[in-house]
Parts: sequence; structure tokens; C-alpha cells
Amino acid sequence: MSNSLAIAAVTKTLVNLITHGVPDLPNQKVTTLPPEKARKASEDQLNIFLYHTPLNAAWRNMDMPRQIRPGETGQPPLGLNLHYLITGYGKDDDDIRGQQWLGKAMSTLHDHPVLGAQEIKDALAASGLQDQIERVRITPLSMSSDEMSKLWTAFQAPYRISMAYQVDVVLIESTRPSQTPLPVLTRGQDDTGATAQADLIPPYPAIEDIRRVDPVTGELQPMQRRLSFELDDKFAILGHHFGLEEGDMSKVTLTVRLSTPRLEKPQDLAVAAGDSTDQQIIVKIPGVPANFPAGFYTVSVLVTPNGKPDETRTTNEWALLLAPQITSGMPQSVARTNIVDGLGQATINLTCTPEVRPEQRVALALGDLEVPAEPHGAQTNALAFIAKKIGAGTFRVRLRVDGVDSHIVDFTDPKKPHFIESQKVTIT
Repeated sequence: MSNSLAIAAVTKTLVNLITHGVPDLPNQKVTTLPPEKARKASEDQLNIFLYHTPLNAAWRNMDMPRQIRPGETGQPPLGLNLHYLITGYGKDDDDIRGQQWLGKAMSTLHDHPVLGAQEIKDALAASGLQDQIERVRITPLSMSSDEMSKLWTAFQAPYRISMAYQVDVVLIESTRPSQTPLPVLTRGQDDTGATAQADLIPPYPAIEDIRRVDPVTGELQPMQRRLSFELDDKFAILGHHFGLEEGDMSKVTLTVRLSTPRLEKPQDLAVAAGDSTDQQIIVKIPGVPANFPAGFYTVSVLVTPNGKPDETRTTNEWALLLAPQITSGMPQSVARTNIVDGLGQATINLTCTPEVRPEQRVALALGDLEVPAEPHGAQTNALAFIAKKIGAGTFRVRLRVDGVDSHIVDFTDPKKPHFIESQKVTIT
């Protein structure tokens, strides 16, 4: 998620956007100076000035999506609306030329109302704004002559024809850690929770549920027991019309597609012969740590009639969570350093699978404290976490990657779920 560099990233992205959108502007003169200092030479020029950064009311008390799970206490992001003023200047103070450049800049922004993730990344990748879930939009601001006059009076600069824009929303993540209590072991009698089923079945292939396949018994496990999967897990896709209208599986080819924003293109999994019926498909998540990052995925099924690839039908998408696994020897003991008043610093080193990518958000839930991972510049399976001002004790741990936790509950006996005792770190 974006950090304090997000404001500068938006400004730099706008500069790049207008520079490329007005290629005939001499010397590509696009500046970001205050209006009273912008005009230093008598030449063609466009100036972009950020003059106001009000808070976004809609995000004032909202948790960050996909990072705070139900029952956890997080810190709302700093949501900002950025107000910009764009002014055109003509060579030798020719107002007609100034209006020409302003018109081309306005046309560029009109045709480009949303800042793309790659554009933001090219401008200032360190900001992290390109990974923001909410899109960054450009909206013209309609200001009266009186409002514009007051604005230029505040600048203490001669008035020039200008256009104001609002860019929103920019979410700057809080640096305070969130509280992450342990998960609930059961939800109601027999852990059934709430269920719902539609009455009408459309005649098209569709996914209705996903279940984990027990590696020992081969039975399908309800997802109330375990909300996420791991590498090498088998899962069953339940639905209808996977064999199209005839229901004959020998006449179709099935492909299970896993999609996630962390991959440039989806991963397609072939369905083996005998692993599918008209209402069920069984497929295995490949044990390839480098190619399947942990996090949120969507699952869909491509149903292709044999010999008719142009008639392929795609089902609805269903959410799938791929959990990380701690591969280091556990439980683990860590000695503190720099102890003052009973509190010290502990460095916890772990290895994991799948491999973690540099852009992924990684943290270690140490008891009910979330400790962010130290920066890693390349894809890796080795992580370091530094817990500061922490007392001695034994803590249950969960590795959290892009909002998905490693497994900490043992469901071997569905009626008596219990925490996995090895998933602990003792800090001395």
C-alpha cells in the first residue's frame, strides 16, 4: 500500500502524462512551481501546482481493504483529495499561445480520467501507490470567477487563465500496527454457520462452492474448517453444467484458471481425465513456490467443446485464498537485545513457501501484535521480522502475506479443533 511518497507520485505522474500528451510543447516545459515563481522566462510553458490537500471524508474511518480481517482492530488510512491548478503560458506572454497549451493539457486529462498502475509505478515506484486497491481518478473542478480570483490573490501573482482539477483518492497507510487476535475455533453448532442456496439453476456452467479434498480420506471438507489452501492441496469445484447441456464429459475439455493481481497472466491448470463430472471438478494446486504467490485468487472454469475452441464458455469467478507456510523449524526461541525497563528488541528469521515477492505485504502476527517484515528487494523465501519494545514470553505466530494467514488451527478432529502447538516463538 502507498506511503508518504504518494502525493509526490501523483504530481510526477501528472507531469509525465501532460508531457507525453502535449508533445509539441517546446522543450517539454512542464513545471511544478508556485504561480508566483512559475514564470521565470518568456517561453511556452505549462505549470502544475498542488494548492490544496483536504481529507477524503469517505475514507476517514474506514479500514484498509484486504488488510484488516473481521474482528481485528486496524488504523484507518490517511485518505486525501489533491487539488491542482494548471496554467498555460505563451512565448513572449502571448495569451493565445498560452490558451493553446492549456487547451491541449485539458484535452489530455479529459481523455485520461484514471491514472494507471504502470504510469504511477514509472513515475515513482517507491510510493507503492500503484498497488492501491482504489483507483486514482482525475476530476475537473468547476470554480466561479470569485473563487478563482481569491485563489490567485492568495498566490500574490498576476491572474492567468487556469483550470483546477481534483485527484482522488490517495490512501496513505498508517504506520501504527494493527491488533490481530487469534481466530475463532468454531462458529455455531457443528461449525455450520449460515448457509444459503438458490432455487433456480441457469443452463450455463457455473461454480457454486469450493471444497478442500482430504489428502488421506479423499473426502470433501467444508471451508468452515479451513478458509485457505496451501501448495499441493487438492480442491473440488462444485457447480453445474460443466459438461454443458448434454452433461457428457467426454465431449468437453476443462481448464481451471487461477488469477491474481500478483501474476502478469493467469495460471491455467489442466483437469485430468476422470477428475471431473457434470457437477464436480477436482484439481491440484501445483507445488511450485516461485509461480504461485500467497494471497487472494479467483477461480474460474473454461469449458471448451472438443474441436470448437471459439465456443468456449467461462464460469463465474470464485474466491480462493492461498496461504503461506512457515518452513523453518518450529517452535523457535529468540533472545532479545537492547533491553530497557524489561522491554527489548527481538529479530525473528523465518523461511516460507511460496516465495514472497518484493511488492507483497508481509507481516508476522506475534500473539496479537503485527510485526511487518524487513524490506526484501527480490523474490525470496527468507524473511526477517524485528519486534521492538517487546517483553519476554511465548507467542503463537502466523505468517500473513497479502492478508492471508498461515494455518494455526488443527482440524484433524473436526469436533475438537485446537491450535497447532508447534507454531510458537519463545522470546527470552
